[in-house]
Amino acid sequence: MSIFDIFTRKKKLKAPWSKYYTKEDLNYKIPDITMYDQIVNSTKKYPKNVAVQYMGKKINYTKFLKKIDICAKGFHSLGIRQGDIVTILLPNVPESLISLYALNKLGAIANMTHPLSAEEEIKQTLESTKSEYLIIYDAQYDKIQSFIKTSKVKKVIFVSPGDSLNIVKNVIYDISQITKFKHHPINKQFINWTTFMIKSIFQKNFIPKKFGKNTPAVIIHSGGTSGTPKNVVIQNRAFIFAAKGEEIDLIKLNQGDSALAIMPNFHGFGLSVLMHTPLALGCSTILVPKFDSKKFDVLFKKTKPTCVLGVPTLFEALANSNNVKNLDLSFLKYVISGGDLLPKNLEDKINNYLKEHNSEAKITQGYGLSEALACVTMAHDHVNKSGSVGIPLAGNHVKIIDQATRKTVAYGETGEIVINSKALMMGYLNNEQETNEALQIHDDGHVWLHTGDLGYMDEDGFLFYKGRIKRMIITSGYNVYPNHIEEVIESHPAVLQCTVIGVPHPYKQEVPKAFVVLKDGFHGLLIKQELRNYCKKHLAKYMIPNQIVLRKKLPKTKLGKVDFATLQKDNGEDEYDE
Repeated sequence: MSIFDIFTRKKKLKAPWSKYYTKEDLNYKIPDITMYDQIVNSTKKYPKNVAVQYMGKKINYTKFLKKIDICAKGFHSLGIRQGDIVTILLPNVPESLISLYALNKLGAIANMTHPLSAEEEIKQTLESTKSEYLIIYDAQYDKIQSFIKTSKVKKVIFVSPGDSLNIVKNVIYDISQITKFKHHPINKQFINWTTFMIKSIFQKNFIPKKFGKNTPAVIIHSGGTSGTPKNVVIQNRAFIFAAKGEEIDLIKLNQGDSALAIMPNFHGFGLSVLMHTPLALGCSTILVPKFDSKKFDVLFKKTKPTCVLGVPTLFEALANSNNVKNLDLSFLKYVISGGDLLPKNLEDKINNYLKEHNSEAKITQGYGLSEALACVTMAHDHVNKSGSVGIPLAGNHVKIIDQATRKTVAYGETGEIVINSKALMMGYLNNEQETNEALQIHDDGHVWLHTGDLGYMDEDGFLFYKGRIKRMIITSGYNVYPNHIEEVIESHPAVLQCTVIGVPHPYKQEVPKAFVVLKDGFHGLLIKQELRNYCKKHLAKYMIPNQIVLRKKLPKTKLGKVDFATLQKDNGEDEYDE
């Protein structure tokens, strides 16, 4: 019997990971405040601390809060009120956070959307959320001009990347961009950010209401359990709870430290862990509007962050970079990987790189998803096991169940990961059916989020992520987990990266297919045959890939993850150097 079977009897027993927390940590009660209130509190405590860093410019908490309050007055004058949804289509720039917190002050909801969205995607998110206000980059005007005038959008505020730069840099930017994109007209529907903020200063009769933790705050986007795009509604309480959990876990993080915000603001990890949490704790967030993997080491040298979180491919880029000689990373306290599996060989490679560059940090992993505001479990400091994604944050509960019966499985047995947390979403906007499929009440009377992810838990409460249920391959009645095959193939000295998918088979139902990227210096068909023999030696017969395809690189999504959908359609030939 596992600990979770005991939980269903509603006895107040400790989870296996509770030994890592104090009683106060586990019983933390979320105060009835908002995200905006947390910025106010940080400003009172640390008025001169740097809140936001952007392209070399630093904004302290006092100035940052002042900009938020001015922006809130402007939004209020436009008619934005509690519950209104405003779409923010910006990269990691100060205006995105200023807008977010200004809307939060009004009880409005920020719909955080990918700034590189295509025209139809922008149109779809505006319609599905019924947004009447849009904040967008000026260079994106061409993507909305065909439909915006006939849409229900009342006001579009255009932001320039130069708006938060100093005067000299702003002028240089404006001159450099004159002929690069189609500029928007100025009329009743369109206004630029600078004009909007100047007008907002003079707004009067603005007395904001007080809002609490249960007010909806943000919409972020997820594939949900079905894979189709969903609007995930997150309350203030989730951000406050997550910030507290990360404060408890990241014991070396102090006020005045900094987090490098490489992950985007429309992503739960980026918005919560790298932007809001640092600001809630008196730290600073270093906004990176456009990431250049070839200059990752240069970015570290310039910004000297205390904490950095990213997908595995970002850290691989760091380990492969050599632009800065004698790079000193002694300032790094935390290096956390999330969003994708971190192979053992890459984990070792990153840790060796950190040690060689004077950092005492070791790369650890976290796990989460948009529906639970990204961070559910985390490994950190001494609370870490290689290969695991850590233990649940204080107050979170995770159990592993048999998908068919919903019964909790034994320690070490793989099943579906389900989550109970104070950071769970309210639901998918206007989609009751999908919400009910994702959030289910179990026999213990609690609501559990069914993640669609596979994993197992050991007796100490460490979670080991095994991939998506939809990625699990069923071949001749056997369950095959792609990441296991990937780990075996990536242990071969010639292999840099491997991704395995399932493809249809006439009588086995599915069979594994491996896409392999070789390291420099390894080429051709001889290696391919060697990999086949290697798989025969290290894998059960039913796990051996039916096909091995050599690629110079694997397709990636906009977040830097392997694009499985593209690989699923890939019937191409090998790519390699002779």
